[in-house]
Amino acid sequence: MPENPPKTLVFKILAAADWQGAVAAGCFTGSAVDLRDGFIHISAAHQVRETARRHFAGQDDLLLVAFVAEDLGLLRWEPSRGGDLFPHVHGGLDPASAVWTAALPWRNGEHVFPERFAP
Repeated sequence: MPENPPKTLVFKILAAADWQGAVAAGCFTGSAVDLRDGFIHISAAHQVRETARRHFAGQDDLLLVAFVAEDLGLLRWEPSRGGDLFPHVHGGLDPASAVWTAALPWRNGEHVFPERFAP
């Protein structure tokens, strides 16, 4: 029997209140920057720490939400920071498709990633 290939986890950093609103509504359509840019910004595992550092420094009450890239139908890998390909979702995200969510607190000048996050 053939083995299933490993799934690729991708990550969204967002305010906990935004995620709670998405769960209540049944859809996440994006944060203010996502709406401005016309797609939902997502990061691959090797990108997410730098995304947190550049775009969320000093912010607390954030969540790190993990998704399986292969399960996101409207996901495109597009060039961004330094030409690296970033996952972008062109459309909404179903909160039920999240694999897990975890707090992403700001402590001692940096975000503390959960133990389950292993890039």
